[in-house]
Amino acid sequence: REPLVRKTRSSYRTFTESAGKRLDKEYLRSLHNKRLYLAVFAAVLGNFNFGFALVYPSPVIPALEAHPSPALRLNQHMASWFGSVFTLGAAVGGLSAMLLNDRLGRKLSIMFSALPSAVGYALMAGAQGIGMLLLGRVLTGYAGGVTSASIPVYISEISHAGVRGMLGACPQLMAVLGSLILYALGKYLGLVLDWRWLAVAGEVPVLTMIILLCFMPNSPRFLLSQGKDDEALRSLCWLRGKDTDYAREYEQIKDSVRKQSQRVSCAEIKDPFIYKPILIAVGMRFLQQLSGVTCVLVYLQSIFKKTSVILKPEYDAALVGLVRLFSVAIAAVSMDKAGRKILLFVSAGVMLVSNLTMGLYIHFVPASQNGTIANKTLVSSANLPAEPTNYITLIPLLATMFFIMGYAMGWGPITWLLMSEILPLKARGVASGLCVVVSWLTAFTLTRFFLWVVVVFGLEVPFLFFAVICTGNVLFTGCCVPETKGRSLEQIEAFFRTGRRSFMR
Repeated sequence: REPLVRKTRSSYRTFTESAGKRLDKEYLRSLHNKRLYLAVFAAVLGNFNFGFALVYPSPVIPALEAHPSPALRLNQHMASWFGSVFTLGAAVGGLSAMLLNDRLGRKLSIMFSALPSAVGYALMAGAQGIGMLLLGRVLTGYAGGVTSASIPVYISEISHAGVRGMLGACPQLMAVLGSLILYALGKYLGLVLDWRWLAVAGEVPVLTMIILLCFMPNSPRFLLSQGKDDEALRSLCWLRGKDTDYAREYEQIKDSVRKQSQRVSCAEIKDPFIYKPILIAVGMRFLQQLSGVTCVLVYLQSIFKKTSVILKPEYDAALVGLVRLFSVAIAAVSMDKAGRKILLFVSAGVMLVSNLTMGLYIHFVPASQNGTIANKTLVSSANLPAEPTNYITLIPLLATMFFIMGYAMGWGPITWLLMSEILPLKARGVASGLCVVVSWLTAFTLTRFFLWVVVVFGLEVPFLFFAVICTGNVLFTGCCVPETKGRSLEQIEAFFRTGRRSFMR
């Protein structure tokens, strides 16, 4: 064992091609991934539920606006809160995940999220007043915030370098799939079933997730950090297969955990090994939301009406969801081959061009072609249909589709993956929660002020602002984001510990 440990420690210093790839190709080819995939599937059901809950208001708000009971009828102000209060719950969930991830562990934190989620859906299904609806939204948002911080970390820690990129895209993929299923249920089942049954349907993935996770192992890295060495070895054996050389990977993980204290002290925060990856992860989450994706998704139908797009409103969300699903699938397949950084560059570039095109189109196209009900349409678009005058109105449709595609190919899934990859083990639980808090507070702020900016300055201003942010995304990727393709989590930690640029090659 001593030669192995000596070789492992040398790899932290050099990161040469021969010493740095401790999980060599022969070992990766020998691994049995079926159980790993099962564990990931069980976990990402939480993301499916997150995507389902996030867009729940889309088919429900129109039904509640016309509800016969005054106690449940939504006016414009309450409808706005019903849609946006979810993000506040998610921010609180991310905040609590800072403690839950390190106290309960990644798997138990995901399982814990099932409780507020199930209660939230039950409240909305049996709601007798608006207060119950809002509380249900807050609780499902809280559950989503916990899973957003816990699931990427869990997947990253149980995966190996050969498939971590592909599996790291699964949370985003399942969130998009959950949204699509909600849209489908709202469109087709809504014709024969009451809106309450959509909340009942949301209980299904929650219960399935918690049942499956009961049989899944906890993260070996978390178990080692808690001193549960034997349980960690059994966990890794279950994930990799008994007839593989999992003991070697176990020793490498154990050696990395030994180098770290249990928790981050105030003095250690000044260490670049700690604060640099945290700043990168938080910065990526901040820039991701500032690029405008949440605003575009929330106000998509109103934006299309404002720009007189040739598209029936009932197909807007489904089309965007299909584009997102297709793009995330591309990212999942190519992430471990092309690398993270190149996809981030392409993603930011596509979003930049799309936002710039949208802003310039709204600014320069005459009002007669772009609709004369400009700002009011976004505030109240239910009874203000705009007739398209010619095919130039396909430009905003295509720009929006390319924006969603660009986001889903890179800055959507990869920011979550990199968050779980680059954060040091001792700070991973707390820092991942911080990332979620920053992300959803930013999203809430943008969605609440978006309408005000449109009324005061015009619709083109937000899109031009988003284009400027996407330029910053390109620069941030080039200057701050490391390439983690094919690297174990221990190698990534070692790069931030030593700062050796050979890691980047």
